[in-house]
Amino acid sequence: MTKAQILKEQREERKKQKLKAERERLEIMREYERLYGDRGLLCGIDEVGRGPLAGPVVAGAVILPEDCEILYLNDSKKLTEKRRELLYDEIMEKAKATGIGVVGPERIDEINILQATYEAMRMAIGQLKIEPDLLLNDAVTIPLVEIPQVPIVKGDAKSVSIAAASVIAKVTRDRMMAEYDKLFPGYGFASNKGYGSAAHIAALREMGPCAIHRRSFIRNFTAET
Repeated sequence: MTKAQILKEQREERKKQKLKAERERLEIMREYERLYGDRGLLCGIDEVGRGPLAGPVVAGAVILPEDCEILYLNDSKKLTEKRRELLYDEIMEKAKATGIGVVGPERIDEINILQATYEAMRMAIGQLKIEPDLLLNDAVTIPLVEIPQVPIVKGDAKSVSIAAASVIAKVTRDRMMAEYDKLFPGYGFASNKGYGSAAHIAALREMGPCAIHRRSFIRNFTAET
């Protein structure tokens, strides 16, 4: 066997081992799906955008088929932008149903971010073309929802359903912020996604707030409320 052949075999073996490890990781992330699988259709729920100074809060709802395999699915915060985009397409293709809820900055200021998050989650559930039998939520119990719920702390890293919801919510919001960057240049929305980076805060102090800033979030950075 030549050196090139040996190296090729070694690469193939490493590739197999990585795939095996990834499938084992995903199997651990199916713990709650296995635990509650006898309850019927499970739906993962998660949100992104509670902390930014600007832009909406976005919630995702995803019903995955039983034993659905989506390699590298994880908490969206642990993934690269490129990986999230690829996973978004795969989730949208393989999911039985998906829903997105978007609540804008004016509504956030009106009812506070927690209530706006709940509202976005209810909107996402309402968009599902199939009604789930049980919701697996990232950490929260959503008021005014009749479907049974299981809150899971750090659920986006522990449940494939919640992780999928995390990814579609994150990609949706990031795409929105990239479009807002074109409408409101100077704040760096395409890169900071509305979070309070040093450059964003400096721009806010220099230019004042724009239409998508959350007035209740920026009182420490501007005289305008």
